[in-house]
Amino acid sequence: MYATAAPGTSPGAAVGEGMSNDETLAAIRRFLTRQHIVTLAAGQEEALWCADCFYALDAPTMTLYLLTSPASHHGQLMSANPRVVGTVAHQTRSVAKIQGIQFHGRIACLGGEAAAAAYAAYYRRFPLARARPSPVWGLRLMRVKMTDNTCGFGHKRHWAREGEPVGVY
Repeated sequence: MYATAAPGTSPGAAVGEGMSNDETLAAIRRFLTRQHIVTLAAGQEEALWCADCFYALDAPTMTLYLLTSPASHHGQLMSANPRVVGTVAHQTRSVAKIQGIQFHGRIACLGGEAAAAAYAAYYRRFPLARARPSPVWGLRLMRVKMTDNTCGFGHKRHWAREGEPVGVY
């Protein structure tokens, strides 16, 4: 049920129940494009913390851009340990309409040209964010599991970036 990319595919590979790799990745990207808040969890040793952040998706690279202070608790943890996990969920009261992803990723505070491109994408989506400048981070999704009950109860889609070891998650 889990797959890694075949040589030459980018940025990874996907599998879904009855779907091709391209269809699965397209469904995950479509879902992420329609949402706007990511819950991420950061940690180092015994210190753990969750944070909700607005994000802009760079679909071709499967990267979420978000703004947050490196001085915040989660910012300090992410600076010390770039491995994060999290969720993006559609808010609904209907079990039949539940959609969401769980992910593992790597995050970094961006600088230079990477930051300029990330700010452009973020401000295009959230123009009011310009009023309160903050450092921009890139959350590179490494593995994604999507639950989509609109395709049937418990329907799952899985994606892993090329070269990423796939475990049980």
